[in-house]
Amino acid sequence: MYETRSLTGSADALAAHLDRDIVRGSASASVEHQDELTIGDARMLLRTYERYSMTGSNRLTLSVSILAVGDRMEVALTTSGGSEAVFFKMNTFGETAFMERGLAAVEDFARRTART
Repeated sequence: MYETRSLTGSADALAAHLDRDIVRGSASASVEHQDELTIGDARMLLRTYERYSMTGSNRLTLSVSILAVGDRMEVALTTSGGSEAVFFKMNTFGETAFMERGLAAVEDFARRTART
C-alpha cells in the first residue's frame, strides 16, 4: 500500500511525532531504521517502523519518507509484509491497519500544526 500527503511545518517535529505516535500505537511496534539525506536546502528524513500482525502471523513494515524544503513537506508512506500468499497478495488486514495508523499520525500532526 502507498499513500502521500503534503504538509507544512518542521520535518524534525513530524519525524519525532511519528516516532512517538506509531510506536505507541502497538505493543510490538518499533523504529527499525532512521536516516537523513540532504542536497542543498532539501532534506529527506527516512523512517522504517515494524510491528507484529496477529491477523497475518507475520511482521509488517511501514516506511515513511519525508521530503522537506523549508517548511514544505511531501510525505510518502508505504507498507509491506502483510500477505500470506506466494504469488499474489491476500489477507492484507495488517498492512491496512498499519497504514491507517501512520496516516492518522500524519493527519494528527497536520491538525496540531494548523492550530499554532
